[in-house]
Amino acid sequence: MFIDQAVIQVRSGKGGDGAVHFRREKYVPFGGPDGGDGGRGGDVIIRVAPKLNTLSRFRQQTKFHAQEGGRGAKQNMTGRSAEAVVILVPPGTLVYSDDSGELLGDLVAGGQELVVARGGRGGRGNARFATARNQAPRIGEKGEPGEEKRLRLELKLIADIGIVGVPNAGKSTFLAAVTNARPKIAAYPFTTLEPNLGVADLDAETSLVLADIPGLIEGAHRGLGLGYEFLRHIQRTRVLIHVLDGMAEDPVLDYIQINSELALFDENLAAKPQVVAINKIDIAEVKERLASLTQRLKLEAEVDNAFPVSALTRENLKEVLYRAASLLHSLPPEPIPETVPVYRVESDPREFAITHLTDGWRVESAALIRAAAMTYWEYPQSVRRFQRILEKLGVDKALREAGIQNGDMVFIGDYELEWSD
Repeated sequence: MFIDQAVIQVRSGKGGDGAVHFRREKYVPFGGPDGGDGGRGGDVIIRVAPKLNTLSRFRQQTKFHAQEGGRGAKQNMTGRSAEAVVILVPPGTLVYSDDSGELLGDLVAGGQELVVARGGRGGRGNARFATARNQAPRIGEKGEPGEEKRLRLELKLIADIGIVGVPNAGKSTFLAAVTNARPKIAAYPFTTLEPNLGVADLDAETSLVLADIPGLIEGAHRGLGLGYEFLRHIQRTRVLIHVLDGMAEDPVLDYIQINSELALFDENLAAKPQVVAINKIDIAEVKERLASLTQRLKLEAEVDNAFPVSALTRENLKEVLYRAASLLHSLPPEPIPETVPVYRVESDPREFAITHLTDGWRVESAALIRAAAMTYWEYPQSVRRFQRILEKLGVDKALREAGIQNGDMVFIGDYELEWSD
């Protein structure tokens, strides 16, 4: 099955805790601090794998968690940094934040990577806090928490040529005839419920990647029929082969309508070069009306060169492909965009909000929640360091002005602290 959307949950690794330790050696009764730093937590990375073409693997696995960094150790030994978790996706994958809808990256080329969740840094060991005034610091940091996000992956097929047309025009038969693709084919509308890819080798030096897009109907740009789900796949293609059903009531009107739907969805789609193919000329009735159809296309739709073809008998198919290849090669090369993550800071991370509750005070602050998670609460020096952070951010003053009293509870993230002057 072709899967072109998926929602996954990713979590990077927490940083390793820094060590609080002192040298204990014979003849060195008062050894200095030698607690090492924690290792960095593992990142979560999305990487393009050129051989993939669907998001089907995410039906079975939707959660990806990186490991925590290793703890620091005595003798200033730094903890092991965790390896990154790499998620493989096909070319053409768009990565969105599922919560905000923000586009984080557009991955189109093999090997491109996007770090979607950065591992937390390792906490500092007590050796890093030694100063001339405090030569035996009983203070350290726990590892920084990792990031957790819900991401929406959306796949836009990457193909040189897109095959478009009304339902039952013969697009799947065309694709099967010119490539090794095996799409479902039947004589009723909407046989194709998912895009199909195929490679056509014209000669030793020319090959084309074609995408058969499900049939479009009037109103497709508004989501009617199957159009809305698949119109976005055409955006990746550079040239279109427009297959007309020679047996339709009015193939010229179909041609005009499909181009209108493309333009309504994305005005750039209407500007893509097109090769028009009138299909089913193996039927006598179509051969009889071929001249009038060609003339009408020229007068009403400004199509100067429409190819009469039969996808069933493969008549004139190579001529259509060579024409499409010629148009493709005449276009300037498409630059490969760099994958730049788009991270917008919505607010100052140092900002905070205080709420008076019935059982205490709630402090909302990204910086404080992170600092609380990295604090060794069992060491008084670490607690005093956290208090200095409160003062530096202005939270201490704000709580006093709000009327906090001795013994009141202060809630910061998952921590409950008792206020004391």
